[in-house]
Formats: sequence, C-alpha cells, structure tokens
Amino acid sequence: MSQVRPETLTTPATGSWATYKRLLRYVKPFWLAFSLAVFGNIIYAAASTGMAAAMEYVIAAIENPTDQNRLLLTGLIVGVFALRGVGTFFSQYFISYVGRQVINALRNEVFDRLMTLPSRYFDDNATGRLVSKLTFNVEQVAEASTNAITITLREGLTILGLLGFMLYTNWKLTLIFLAAGPIIGLVVNYASKRFRRISQRIQGSMGDITHVASESISGYRVVRTFGGEDYERERFRDVSARNLKQSLKMASTQAISVPVIQVLVAFAIAALVWTMLAPEIRGEMTTGQLVAFITAATTMAKPIRQVTSVHAKIQKGVAAAYDVFETMDEMPEDDHGTYAPERVNGEIQFDQVCFRYRDQLDNVLDNISVDIAAGQSVALVGRSGSGKSTLVSLLPRFYDYTGGDIRIDGQSLKAFSLRALRSQIALVNQNVVLFNDTIAANIAYGALRDCSREDIREAAEKAHALEFIERMPEGLDTRIGDNGVMLSGGQRQRLAIARAILKNAPILILDEATSALDTESERHIQEALETVMQGRTTLVIAHRLSTIEKADRILVMDNGRIVESGSHHELLEKEGAYAQLHRIQFSEHA
Repeated sequence: MSQVRPETLTTPATGSWATYKRLLRYVKPFWLAFSLAVFGNIIYAAASTGMAAAMEYVIAAIENPTDQNRLLLTGLIVGVFALRGVGTFFSQYFISYVGRQVINALRNEVFDRLMTLPSRYFDDNATGRLVSKLTFNVEQVAEASTNAITITLREGLTILGLLGFMLYTNWKLTLIFLAAGPIIGLVVNYASKRFRRISQRIQGSMGDITHVASESISGYRVVRTFGGEDYERERFRDVSARNLKQSLKMASTQAISVPVIQVLVAFAIAALVWTMLAPEIRGEMTTGQLVAFITAATTMAKPIRQVTSVHAKIQKGVAAAYDVFETMDEMPEDDHGTYAPERVNGEIQFDQVCFRYRDQLDNVLDNISVDIAAGQSVALVGRSGSGKSTLVSLLPRFYDYTGGDIRIDGQSLKAFSLRALRSQIALVNQNVVLFNDTIAANIAYGALRDCSREDIREAAEKAHALEFIERMPEGLDTRIGDNGVMLSGGQRQRLAIARAILKNAPILILDEATSALDTESERHIQEALETVMQGRTTLVIAHRLSTIEKADRILVMDNGRIVESGSHHELLEKEGAYAQLHRIQFSEHA
C-alpha cells in the first residue's frame, strides 16, 4: 500500500481573482435564478436600512402617542419584517439552487475529464485523492461561488444602505465612523491570505484521509491476514490528526479575526457617541434622528462581521477551485488519429519499438521488432520485469511508445482514433475488474450493453462460466458485489473471458488470463480459449509454459528485448533461455 504523501503544498501560481472569475463562469448559465437571489438580497438590505430609519418614527410615536402614530408604528414593524422574510426566502432558495447546479456541472466536467486522461495521470494520483476532488473539493467550490456571494451581496448591500442613510442624516458623524475602515481592511487582508494557505492544506489532508480509508477498506483481507490493523489505525490517525490541526488553525484564525473587527467597530461607535454629544457636531438633529443614526451604526456591526467572516469561505473555495481546475486543465490522451475501419484483419508489426516511463533514463523496451500475421497466436514469456505486460499495453495505447512504430494492417497506431483502435482489441487482464452490477451487465459491459441475452449466454457458455452462473440465485441477473467480491478468483476470471468472447474483436490480449484458475478449470478455459483464438490475432502472456505450448510462435523476453523466437519444439531444441525456463517449471511441477 502506498504511503501518504508528506505535507508539501505550495501556493498556486494562478491569482485568486483569476481563479474566482473562472469559477463564476459556471454561475452564468443560471443567471435568472441568480438574479432572483440578488433581488432578494436587495429587498433584505432595504428592509434592514428601513428598520434603522424607522427608529426616528418610533421615538416620535413614543413622544406623541396618538392613534394614528400607534397604527403607523405597528404597520411599519410588520411591514419591515415581512419584507425581510421575502428577501431572505428569495436569496437563500435561489442561491442554493444555483449552488447545487454549479456542483453538478463541475462534478460532471471533472469526471468527464478523468475519463479522457492518460494512464500516467492515474499512476501519479491515488484513487482516494481523485475521489476527494469530486466530493469534498467541489463542495468547497460551491460554497465560494454561491453562499459566499449571497452573504457578501446581502450584507454588503445592507452596509451600503445604512451608510447612505447615515451620510444623509449627518455626514460629519459618518466620516468619524468610517475612520476605522482602513484598519479593518488590513485585518481582513491578512486573514484572507492565511485562510487560503490553510484551506489548501485542509484539502490535501482530506485527500489523504480518503486515500488511506479506501486502501484499508478495499484491502481489508490483506490487512487482517497480515495483522495490519494497528498499522492502518496509526496511518489513519496520523492523516486525521493532520486534518484536525489545519482545521483548528482555520477556526482560530476565524475566531480571532471576527472579534478583532467587532472591537474596531465598537471603538468607531464609541467615538461616534462621544463626538455626537458635542453641540457643534450634533447640529440641529432631533432625538429621533440621533437614535436612528446610532441604531444604523450599531446595526452595521453584524453585516461587517458577516462580510469579513465570509472571506474564509471564499478562500476555501478558491483553493479548492484551483485544485479542481488543475485536473480539468490536464491534457487528455493524444487522440488526433482519424482512421476508423469497421474491422481490421489483425496483422501487427512492431518496428524497432522503444519505450521508457517518464523520468526514467533507461528504456523498458529496447528496439523490439516483430511481425505477427493476422490470426496468429503469439505467446510472450520471460522473467518478471522483462517487459511483457508493457509491450502489450502499448497496443491499445494505454502508453505511447517513445521510439519506433507499431502498425496494424500497415497503419500506424497513431493514425487510428483511440475509440476505433480499442474497439478492435479484447483484453483479459490478470487483475480482473468487475463492477457492482449483475453478471449479465458485467459480461455485456460498455459498448456491448446492447447485445442480446442469447449472445451473453453463449459467451458465458464458451468461457465455461455458465455452469456456476446457473447455480446463482438469479442466474445472469445476480448482483456480484464490489469488484465481484461474491465470486471466486476463477469465476471472476471466467467472466472477464466471457466479456472478451462477447466483444468478438479481431485482436485478443490475454495477460495471465488463466492465472487464477485451478487445474480442472484451466483445462476447460484452455479449450475455450483455443476456440475463441481461432481466426484472431492473439497475444498471450503466460507464466505457466504448459498453457502456451500450442501457440504458433513463442517470444522469450529479457530486459526489454526479444532474445528468442520460435515454436515450443524449436525453442526446446535450441537449449536456450526458453528450454531453461521449461526445465525449471517441469522440475517444480514434478
């Protein structure tokens, strides 16, 4: 199992505003709902300003309690609160609608991009961290693009409305109140930078939590068999503690910045009250106007606190958006080919093919040249690490060769479109991948889903899978659990072979396809494979040499090169590498 990466997150080169602008483009298609949310925020801000302005009439009504004033005052209170309620509904519901739509659009776009990325991307990124991008990070992005915006709009408009009222009432007092503005701005700026830095670390640690948990859960049998429970607990506690540490840093920054800003606002209000008692400043303001002015100033404390605290959400979202966009900006597989034949004959040529993985100096494959006639079966044998699996993985272009060329029917692989190329190849891996679905859906997977029930049944029969499928409670409609957990290794392998048979492709790749079978099953499968191999170009990777004795040609590989080529009997007579491998296996078997 892979180790959790160390905490080495750096600040993205892309600016916050550039990332945020790109994020807001996802809001654009839902402009109508967003406009209704803005409309609701304007109503809310107007009602909040109206509450402060109404204090003048409240004082007047108290000083002169006539029936008309009583009626006006009660109607005013009900009207203001009703208006605030309408504004709250519009702003909250429609911004939530936009938020969920943005999450859906982002998730779909990220998943679509993941489906087109090259194999190296999945080699470099743990599954758990990719799942975390689709779940946790996208949710954080939505917070920034919707909830943060609605709070900023609602409270920002409220601040503007209250300021406008205060300037209208007494501009001198308002300027004294605004003196604290620059200091508040400095506090907000420092907190914002810290929020973003910590948010990146939180996202990294969430990816680690998902990664460790998924590894431990999927590999629970290995964990328990080898006594790894304590090790996995320690690993999980370590990444969880890292997440806790960063989350507490975020909470402490938020908890400190908000009271500091409130105290600054309190100082501003105190200076206001102290100053307004001076006759030359107060001017000819009535008691009602004074009370309304102070109410407006004190009412502003809450929206200021809200607007400053929302920076934490915005910075979380910006950090998450950068991470999500980073995946979306990854280059997809090179798919510039246009050649798309309906069915190839299956003639394959490896012409001085070289390959090396990224960041490696030495070639994994070195000047491989071999011609395979259409319909021929070719077996690849050799020690582990000799390059057998790498060679066959170049054929469907899971990796692109770094030198030479590979041709099918005389056409370079790079001339084919990826979909057309892969439609010509059926693959059975040693590590069978099955889905949490029915047996029928697993055999007729993907492009095969429209195959008839009879074809699926026939493929299962040819793969000798029907004998155990008929014993299942619901036959072909039996669900087999996560990655076929309800089946034995041999049964899973036979379903993979049935899938390859059903595809009926002209090129067949069998990578240790009978490795998980017992001797009896292997004999049946060998017969099935011999049938399905007829008329198809077949590349077989086999560890057990007894399974490939009937191959038309056997290629012996060592250190990324082909060192021997010939039939089973020819290679035995040569007394070379193949004969040596055969003797070792024969003596072990004996």
